[in-house]
Amino acid sequence: MQNYSFFCYYSNNHYSFADLFFGQWTDCRLHMRIFKERKLLTQWLRGERSAGKTIGFVPTMGALHAGHLALVHRARRENDLGVCSIFVNPIQFDKADDLATYPRMPAKDLALLESAECDAVFCPDTEEMYPEKVQKKFDFGHLDKVMEGKHRKGHFNGVAIVVDKLFNIVTPHRAYFGEKDFQQLQIIRTMVKMEGHQTAVVGCPTVRESDGLAMSSRNARLTSEQRKEAPRIYKALLKAKQLFPAQSAEATQLQVISDINASPLLEVEYCEIVCPDTLLPIKQFRNGKVAVCCVAVYAGTVRLIDNLAINS
Repeated sequence: MQNYSFFCYYSNNHYSFADLFFGQWTDCRLHMRIFKERKLLTQWLRGERSAGKTIGFVPTMGALHAGHLALVHRARRENDLGVCSIFVNPIQFDKADDLATYPRMPAKDLALLESAECDAVFCPDTEEMYPEKVQKKFDFGHLDKVMEGKHRKGHFNGVAIVVDKLFNIVTPHRAYFGEKDFQQLQIIRTMVKMEGHQTAVVGCPTVRESDGLAMSSRNARLTSEQRKEAPRIYKALLKAKQLFPAQSAEATQLQVISDINASPLLEVEYCEIVCPDTLLPIKQFRNGKVAVCCVAVYAGTVRLIDNLAINS
């Protein structure tokens, strides 16, 4: 093993976490601080903050890809410290099998974050995040009842709870989220106002593969045949951008659905053209107003989402 500079903060069994990951790495030198307990993370961050340092935060559920790393790079670029969390949040999954099959690759994730010069990573377990039964309920009005909310009951309440908790732990100056999860971004911005967090929520452009498929941790679960068909989603959105607003929202949505469903391996769950602020459907184009086409598609059991501003 070569001269690792590794900081792993545990209150007990100090070396087990490091040993778990060092066994899978051979030639990277680690400089990140890795925290499993919130009290140790907050203690370290308190010292950094008192020294006048700003904190950029990227919450993730792991299975990291270039899209996540783009968020980390921006957090590092715009702040003194870049902090990331890796936690597969059980309360935002509406299906047990989806939680069970969600990809987990912690060793690879930490290596990627080290390569992105992330300063600290928070890797709690479920007991650390939820020592007591979760009972909190957010009232987002209609925001969590359309599109994703309509098809994934309780999903956004779970997202809001975990992000609220993470913001209370990290207290970042800025937090970075990908615009691929467009509805989630609006929910988090609303939660920040409701809870009074002093954190600027920064939306970052969707990072795509060379063929247009939006990067997602779920892409790893696609079969080779499904992966070949998945770029149809982005192509259909680009076509919608050409059609709207000369063509009505309803006709444009139907065209998107038809183009994607033309593949026997893909099935659209919903397609909506909405106002980005309210997430309500746009029936008629208004000058100066942006419209976003949002879509959810099943490739077998893998659920993919994407969106595109189509008259920006």
